[in-house]
Amino acid sequence: MPPAPSTHAADVLVIGWGLAGLVAASEAAAVGKRVVIVDQEPRTNLGGQAWWSFGGLFFIDSPEQRRFGIKDSLELARQDWFGSAGFDRDEDAWPKQWAEAYLDFANGEKRAWLREKGMGFFPVVGWAERGGYTAIGPGNSVPRFHITWGTGPGIVAPFQAAVEEAEASGRITILPRHRVTGLTTVDGTVAGAVGDILAPSGSPRGSATSREVVGSFEITAAATIVSSGGIGGSHDLVRAHWPERLGTPPQTMLTGVPAFVDGSMLALTEQAGARLINGDRMWHYVEGIQNWDPIWPDHGIRILPGPSSVWLDATGARLPVPLFPGFDTLGTLAHLRQTGHDHSWFVLSQQIIEKEFTLSGSEQNPDLTGKDLPLLVKSRLGKGAAGPVQAFMDNGADFVVRDDLESLIAGMKALPGGDVLDGDRVRREVEARDREIDNDFTKDAQIAMLRSARSYRGDKLIRTATPHRILSRDSGPLIAVKLHVLTRKSLGGIETDLSGRALGAGGTAVPGLYAAGEASGFGGGGVHGYRALEGTFLGGCLFSGRVAGRAAAAAV
Repeated sequence: MPPAPSTHAADVLVIGWGLAGLVAASEAAAVGKRVVIVDQEPRTNLGGQAWWSFGGLFFIDSPEQRRFGIKDSLELARQDWFGSAGFDRDEDAWPKQWAEAYLDFANGEKRAWLREKGMGFFPVVGWAERGGYTAIGPGNSVPRFHITWGTGPGIVAPFQAAVEEAEASGRITILPRHRVTGLTTVDGTVAGAVGDILAPSGSPRGSATSREVVGSFEITAAATIVSSGGIGGSHDLVRAHWPERLGTPPQTMLTGVPAFVDGSMLALTEQAGARLINGDRMWHYVEGIQNWDPIWPDHGIRILPGPSSVWLDATGARLPVPLFPGFDTLGTLAHLRQTGHDHSWFVLSQQIIEKEFTLSGSEQNPDLTGKDLPLLVKSRLGKGAAGPVQAFMDNGADFVVRDDLESLIAGMKALPGGDVLDGDRVRREVEARDREIDNDFTKDAQIAMLRSARSYRGDKLIRTATPHRILSRDSGPLIAVKLHVLTRKSLGGIETDLSGRALGAGGTAVPGLYAAGEASGFGGGGVHGYRALEGTFLGGCLFSGRVAGRAAAAAV
């Protein structure tokens, strides 16, 4: 006969201990509520996928922006957000309201709130998702990507500390290796959860863990918050939700999040009466490279590129305007999915890689993550590629480094899938681009953009190389990087109102049920619409977690 389930009771149950879950739990505990947090992973994974992030946050009209002469405003940010989101569905009603609320938060108390918790920010503001279309099209009109001092771990730290302090005082109970298999309802009200207790695991953070069941549990709670993340760790779910507007799903992809980002709670929440919306909206990158030192299955790393590399499709054709590195993530993804191939290429010089290549992820940025000023100066301003980038050049399966173009093309052709590359087309594209460098006039939009970008001091200082001939011997060896589709974020999810309450099919709140973070599309069931402006995923977890935690606490 199986053992009796382990039982627990709480005012607020939080399912998932990623950033949104930690924020929600800390907010509820701060007003005296008894909180239980459950997660299917071992405690080494506290903080979830946010811990692995680069730590970018979206602020509007910040002191960091003003110091660099960036003129931002709520009106301009709203224009950019809605131009990127492209809201066009009936179910966008709540996401639109969440977008307005989040913009007010990013323009208002967000930075001060985080500063009070001890966070600091790198002084140079990054310019992600530059767009390249018209004023009301997608993209950021100005730099808004603020890197947290300490990257993802630095964002997680104050909320983890608050949760652990509340745990020590008995207000919070943390239950690792507790996998929810169902939400319980009593008279139409969600009253907690049941599930499996998994075998203890000593696996390091991010590694895949066993699903061996050793027991069961029941938790009763007056309010339940689902903050379990999206579907990016499951290629099957990504392909199942892949929209026609992005072409056919890739046959092969890299995974940009740990395997525990499996989307399992979404179906369970729907079964409890919540409505899932915008499941076809997703955010995947096309600058993924195979991790030479992987942590989770199919582990890929995203290149955060500066704007100078020549981007070619698998056959060697240059990507069209304005699909330059760092300009339009989903526009580039949609274009490349029409080529019939799962990879593309960057071609660049040593001079470009030294100035422009940064790798996404806390573990790929030891200077920022470790708050190491000497290493920061050396890696960002010193000679040579940053240490993690050099490690990929030396060990990465997707890097080709050669002294001349013919040898580079031969090396590209030697990689898997390289047989479709037209060497003559590569040569023609790169040589033609180089001819445009030699005078102040050009019809090459990327070169014109490079010159414009360097008028921003932040780009000139650390993100955009001086325009130069890639084939010049003075520019160093030539480099080609094979790029893959990298799964990352779900932009849709559980529909919620502005209190984070999960909504049912009729638009009414499901009693006792809340959602936050990626599980709720970062707010409302899809606060980003079709496209994100970057720096807004962590911010969406912070904001929606705060809203849900406060609302759930007030309701019980």
